[in-house]
Amino acid sequence: MTRIGELAGTGDAAITALLDAAFGPARHGRTAYRIRLGMAWFTDLSFAAFDSDGQLIGTLQSWPVALHGPDGRETPLIMVGPVAVVPAMQRHGTGRALMDRLIETVDLHPGDPLVMIGDPEYYGRFWGFSADATGDWAVPGPVERHRLLTRAAPGVVLPSAGSLGPRGTALVAGAAATPAV
Repeated sequence: MTRIGELAGTGDAAITALLDAAFGPARHGRTAYRIRLGMAWFTDLSFAAFDSDGQLIGTLQSWPVALHGPDGRETPLIMVGPVAVVPAMQRHGTGRALMDRLIETVDLHPGDPLVMIGDPEYYGRFWGFSADATGDWAVPGPVERHRLLTRAAPGVVLPSAGSLGPRGTALVAGAAATPAV
């Protein structure tokens, strides 16, 4: 039986080993890593999955990021991911259980909108993510436009343009972000 708990206290070595197993060591070059560069993950919105023996089998991390508008204004967002599961346990519902826990937590205490890079059919169907707001957002690396997803509380309108990057940093126009493809 899988148990979902807090990721905090799991240990950096165990988390790194799981992420390397799920995505490989080249994962650090991905666009999502550039978006959250220099940020520490939120301990209250990051979760771990453990098997019946207490072994770490999955993680979900959430990060403080922002959409930096052309006028210099910063719209705070929470970047979801990576959602990672050890290869032997993939396709058994562990990632979905981690996402369910995150969404349950976020819905109990609504705050900043969520953003992620993921499969729109999957994340849209189960948790209401969509690419509707991200059409003119720039990111610091390649991303397929339809995979840049957001989820916001009802009534929240996200800016239509800006550069996605670390929260609390000034982005130089054109230097840190490129239009999503």
